[in-house]
Amino acid sequence: MTPAYRAGMSPATFVAGDLGRWRIEGIRAVIGETLGSASRLDVREGILTPTDGAWSLRAVSGHVRYVERPEKTGLDPISPGLGRPEATRGALIPIRKSDAWWALPQDERRAVFEARSRHIEGSLAYLPRIARRLYHARELGEAFDFLTWFEFAPEHEAAFDELLAFLRSREEWQFVEREVELRLSR
Repeated sequence: MTPAYRAGMSPATFVAGDLGRWRIEGIRAVIGETLGSASRLDVREGILTPTDGAWSLRAVSGHVRYVERPEKTGLDPISPGLGRPEATRGALIPIRKSDAWWALPQDERRAVFEARSRHIEGSLAYLPRIARRLYHARELGEAFDFLTWFEFAPEHEAAFDELLAFLRSREEWQFVEREVELRLSR
């Protein structure tokens, strides 16, 4: 029986193996251990238990959690959708944060995330060149807390690298205990 998901939720399973729309150009551990090698990545709708891949990651995208109304109002009109024909480059970045992060109350996590790290404010300069979707996996008991999916055109890869460097330089990233970066093309 397939579980019913609430409106606005997008469950997905990322399957690495020999099949899939996205070619894996590289997998590297940024912090902690990496994931196994594979040649392709398939993004499947639903929370699945595939038997045909080297590994899989499951998560659900839904309503934004750390964004306040003025930020959402600013983000919505400039946030591109996924699947644009020109966006033939992509990245999947699974992240697990430390127990210290999750022990913080919500208001303190928000203060680190935006008031001090400027995660949203600093990312605005890269929209609409880079499309992104955040998936949550912690509540599913997965190995990562978040799966961040990005798509962009080849001419915007340098901007994507700048965005990653900015985010990884912020206080928020002091709480990351595992991060893997997969670079993709289609």
